[in-house]
Amino acid sequence: MFALHTEPFDTHALRRALVHDSAGAVVVFEGVVRNHNDGRCVCSLRYEAYAELALAEGARIVDAARQRQQVAAVICVHRVGTLQVGEIAVWVGVAASHRDAAFAACREVIDAVKQQVPIWKHEDYVDGSNEWLHPL
Repeated sequence: MFALHTEPFDTHALRRALVHDSAGAVVVFEGVVRNHNDGRCVCSLRYEAYAELALAEGARIVDAARQRQQVAAVICVHRVGTLQVGEIAVWVGVAASHRDAAFAACREVIDAVKQQVPIWKHEDYVDGSNEWLHPL
């Protein structure tokens, strides 16, 4: 499952959705808004997405990782809108029989989402300036 959210995540509900009888490993990644980037003090940021394409590409990435790594469940959710320092911007959870597959699928999903899903980041800085960041 891949989703876009405008409100903070209920990480407990997301984690419960990963429960699977065959899973001996659960790996979770939380990408959190930090207070700095490239030597500049960040006070907030905004994510914008081309929602239709983002949802389709995100779902494709999640499904591919689930099949390639042979894991029981994969969930990825990404925030859109304005976020403050300390808020979770992206959450990836994977349940698998073994930890190696869970870690591999989690890494595969977050790396592909950051490179391929049309979500753009705009940072606001403490000095009053702001800018769009180039995708990684």
